[in-house]
Amino acid sequence: MARSVSIQRKIGMTILAWSVGLLIFFPILWTFLTSFKSELQAISIPPVFVDFHWTLENYRTIQTQSNYLHFMMNSIYLSLGSTVLGLIFAIPAAWAMAFSPTERTKDILLWMLSTKMLPAVGVLIPIYLLFVRFGLLDSRLGLIVVLFLINLPIIVWMLYTYFKEIPGEILEAARMDGAGLAKEIVHVLAPMAVPGIASTILLNVILSWNEAFWTLNLTTSNAAPLTQFIASFSSPQGNFYAKLSAASMLAIAPILIVGWFSQKQLVRGLTFGAVK
Repeated sequence: MARSVSIQRKIGMTILAWSVGLLIFFPILWTFLTSFKSELQAISIPPVFVDFHWTLENYRTIQTQSNYLHFMMNSIYLSLGSTVLGLIFAIPAAWAMAFSPTERTKDILLWMLSTKMLPAVGVLIPIYLLFVRFGLLDSRLGLIVVLFLINLPIIVWMLYTYFKEIPGEILEAARMDGAGLAKEIVHVLAPMAVPGIASTILLNVILSWNEAFWTLNLTTSNAAPLTQFIASFSSPQGNFYAKLSAASMLAIAPILIVGWFSQKQLVRGLTFGAVK
């Protein structure tokens, strides 16, 4: 029998949840407000919240100084390209680990996850030299490969978790009906794991979109995404916080919109198989 919850406890948990949500959301709200201030208002002490002269000057300035659409299209290409490449390799790998495991499967999964603990700066020089050697500096192809590799462990782990919740008997029935490996994955496994695959795609797109270390070190202009767009407004003369805030809002706006409209699918996928 379900345990009853008191009204006071419900109110307390609601207040706590809203407090945590507002705390997490506050940096975005402050960035949004700062993007409509002048540079003097942005650094004023004490800070002003809403009682200031709202202006669009920062947005006009960054549009004239930089080609926003160029950076945004690069971010789209890099995010979608690395995600598609990751799924091509991760789905067969996760299928093998979930339905044809060996005694080394868990060790391999842990090893893959452990690579995420390696500081990126530790492999910057060898990767940079490889990019120079093969002419991949400031190229979309090179960045797609790097983003694919750094996110591959997470993609495999997530898909492996979802695939483990699918009964193996269904795949065996498909084999008995004459389905080959490709048809088994494409026509049987993938449709059953759509929520999990969708949430994996969304998470990988977000991670690739927000990746700053590799995009700042391996690009300059041609393949530069929105992270480079933001960094371009930080100069030796100082940080122009109002313009930086406007650039940041333009950079995160597309991913915020996508995340807002797909939050139900994302939550459903992230909790796929969590409730028995």
